[in-house]
Amino acid sequence: MEISCMLQWLYIVLIIVVCLRILMDTRSPSKAAAYMLLVILLPIAGIIIYFSVGINYRKRKIYSKNLFAGELRKQINDLQKKDRDRIVQSNPELMKKYAGLADLALNHVFSPITDNNEVELLINGEEKFPSVLAAVDQARQYIHLEYYIFDPDTIGLEMIERLIRKAKEGVKVRFIFDDFGAHKVRRHMKRMREAGIEVYPFYTVKLYLLANRLNYRNHRKIIVIDGEVGFIGGINISDKYQNSTAGANDMYWRDTHLKVRGGMVRSLQYIFMVDWNFCSKQKLTPNSLFFHKEIQGGNTIGQVIASGPDSDSPYILQSIVRAISLAREEVLITNPYFIPHPTVLEVIMITALSGVRVKLLVPGVSDSWFINMGNHSYFQELLKAGVEIYTYNKGFVHAKTIVIDSEVAMVGTANMDSRSFELNFEVNAIIYDRKVAGQLRQIFYDDLKDVSKVDPEEWEKRPMYRQLMDKLIRLVAPLL
Repeated sequence: MEISCMLQWLYIVLIIVVCLRILMDTRSPSKAAAYMLLVILLPIAGIIIYFSVGINYRKRKIYSKNLFAGELRKQINDLQKKDRDRIVQSNPELMKKYAGLADLALNHVFSPITDNNEVELLINGEEKFPSVLAAVDQARQYIHLEYYIFDPDTIGLEMIERLIRKAKEGVKVRFIFDDFGAHKVRRHMKRMREAGIEVYPFYTVKLYLLANRLNYRNHRKIIVIDGEVGFIGGINISDKYQNSTAGANDMYWRDTHLKVRGGMVRSLQYIFMVDWNFCSKQKLTPNSLFFHKEIQGGNTIGQVIASGPDSDSPYILQSIVRAISLAREEVLITNPYFIPHPTVLEVIMITALSGVRVKLLVPGVSDSWFINMGNHSYFQELLKAGVEIYTYNKGFVHAKTIVIDSEVAMVGTANMDSRSFELNFEVNAIIYDRKVAGQLRQIFYDDLKDVSKVDPEEWEKRPMYRQLMDKLIRLVAPLL
């Protein structure tokens, strides 16, 4: 009897200690509350889940981002600030409104704003893959790739063959893949390495570190070729992104990617090199091969911003909040996993209540029914605030884009969920350009031809069990 009583007290003490750990270690109050609820309601299992996937290592730097250090770093920072002032002064009609957004990103590690970019929108794999393959074929010095998903299917094998061919021609190929999302590529590593390709997983998933390693995923999709051409966006290397491939996909996939030339390529290069030095244990250093003094592009203003679990702050989250808060007429959001951070949710609702048109496009059918339910759990309050919500019916919309007042566009890898803001390594592009923003706005409205609009009155009349289900899902939504 005494032993049983002692075990009960030990368990209570354990629960209290774990809850205190959650409070001290979890930055988001809603996320902390969800984990505490999990620990209390699921004895033992809740504790295991928290210590497996819930510990916040943001304060524990995974690797150093100081590719530029000392006096060189100071000189680069000074040049970036001068470029920022020149760009704002040269484009006062547009940039005075968004100078704060540019400064927010500029204050982070190597996110310069540049005005010598050429930006091309690539819609779905049908446009991205031919463009990528053509750029790979034209590579003269090196090819840098970093991908979350790289499936060795039709397009994946074609990419591998092209990379092997270029490596045999003397082009240096460096390839980073996420060991969870792209684990199938491992079976081709030996052949690639024999051809001269350097290939490394960002994190090696091992059984004894399984949970924590899976929790931190490199969700970035980056290609840099010869320091001149870059690709960034939501499209991985997989047949399912290419609707023209017969039998490759069970449903239509809608996604958005960017091909860039100009100063933004330098930012993509920086991100890749820092990630490469971490996972390869090498030490690539900045030089004229990787960072050209003169880089050819166009006249589009752009910026690249990255964040991860080792960042001092959730930079991408902050940039999204700042961008939406600057809207005066219209905000168009497309996102497949819309389980927003409380700050994002509040700024969206405040913006809508302020009279700005806010339209949200999410999947009607997702690749995860649980995530789909998570999306739905936020509809009620968004609709009450005046947000127009559309569910995509043609297939699965996987694009991650935001358009502000037809002036600024954001395209990248980050979903609107806690995983992207807290746990994943992500990268977004911010384009300050009416032409590109206008193109993305038109694409958004074209997508609205294949949607169902959520009716606020009908949504409120849903059966009680559906409303209860939303409330229950909302409790654990911060953990999704």
